[in-house]
Amino acid sequence: MARLVIVSNRVPVPKTRGAQAGGLAVALKEVLRPGAMWFGWSGRISPETSEAPYLVESRGVTYATLDLTKRDYENFYVGFANGALWPLFHFQPALMKFRREEYAGYLDVNRMLAQQLAKILLPDDVIWVHDYHLIPFARFLREAGVRNRIGFFLHIPFVPPAMMETLPRARDLLADLGHYDVAGFQTEGHARDFRDCMARLLGATVAGDTVTHQGRTTQAVANPIGIDAVPFEREAIRAVQSAETVRLAASLQGRALAIGVDRLDYSKGLPNRFEGYARLLKRFPEHLEKVSFLQIAARSREDVTAYRDLGRELDRLAGDVNGRFSEFDWTPLRYLTRAAPRRQLAGFFRIARVGVVTPLHDGMNLVAKEFVAAQNPIDPGVLILSRFAGAADEMTEALLVNPFDPDEIAEAMHEALAMKLDERKRRHAALRANVFTTTASAYASRFLALLSGKPVANGPSFIDDMLRRVAGKWPLDRTPLRRRAS
Repeated sequence: MARLVIVSNRVPVPKTRGAQAGGLAVALKEVLRPGAMWFGWSGRISPETSEAPYLVESRGVTYATLDLTKRDYENFYVGFANGALWPLFHFQPALMKFRREEYAGYLDVNRMLAQQLAKILLPDDVIWVHDYHLIPFARFLREAGVRNRIGFFLHIPFVPPAMMETLPRARDLLADLGHYDVAGFQTEGHARDFRDCMARLLGATVAGDTVTHQGRTTQAVANPIGIDAVPFEREAIRAVQSAETVRLAASLQGRALAIGVDRLDYSKGLPNRFEGYARLLKRFPEHLEKVSFLQIAARSREDVTAYRDLGRELDRLAGDVNGRFSEFDWTPLRYLTRAAPRRQLAGFFRIARVGVVTPLHDGMNLVAKEFVAAQNPIDPGVLILSRFAGAADEMTEALLVNPFDPDEIAEAMHEALAMKLDERKRRHAALRANVFTTTASAYASRFLALLSGKPVANGPSFIDDMLRRVAGKWPLDRTPLRRRAS
């Protein structure tokens, strides 16, 4: 049986027995079964790059990680990945900073990781690589002699040719993507932009979803990611009784709750969202003292100048909104910059009347799906969603807005707060049906079926077949691996 090898920039090694990480680990929960391996950067900075992967085993899954040097981290992660690729793919070319030495460092880390993985691969391993940090990874595997099936999934947006061409070395990166057997994207629009880039910038041949370049064939498909909806709904129901949710509900004093949950990132449209809320209170004064807006925006990438600048701007805007509209017993905007546990967020979503998800551009945005899954179908809240989030392709019953227009956000918030129960229930029922169908399990099943060349209709049963471990197939003490205590 084939072994699944997941490759990502950061490997979420469980810190305690039975712990389950968030983020990508949640999305890939269905395939993280005994016999699978997760390979990548440990997240640690060391004086020297690791000579071989460290191993941790949890619930039968092997986590294989390598440390990077500070220089590797600064060039690969801070420099090219997040200084050039992240703003490019989020349609922010003015924020893109390209340095040749950082691009060289990006390639060096990809090459090192690929060479280390090539040493420990088995002939029938199926390799699934994730996200923009690892675009050249397949090329370096191929150069190391790896002929296994390799798939790639981009969790963020892709851009059309005119935007892609603003990046120096764009054609090299596109050619690198051509080394994957399957390239997955969140929406058909993103997949189409990739195929257009391959055709226009490299002269590749495109037939349907198949791209052929220099004799290599890549299937470029849309495969929207989802959440584990049923457990999240159950968590939300339980969390309503938690101390944190009870405290939040009591503090509202009967007011409606609007909520936004994001990483603190310029792609999330937070300044426009704060301004939209301010315009709601100014243009629709009937909502004064009737609604509280809770924005949770955990700080991230504070070693990147644009993120520090954004943090200062949001501090100023939050102070301005509260200074203009607060009363002695009402703070209209509650702004938190620390992360909250998923269980706590589930409870907060459950009691919220409005979910505000207005990124300027986003690959998918799972917060929108979590908000819907957490809602009470008997008295549901309303989702406000950016037209430029990948989720908008599926979640058309949300109130879709242009996030660049704060007045449009304000009008949508007014409509959501005034919406009658019948319409709220109708919209939520349609959204709920989508969220509980396009789940994390369905996402993983579709992609792995495509990567194996099997019919997508085989779905979850295919995962079971693929991940069934053969006794003795992967002994954990194989050289050159080393163990590290979890």
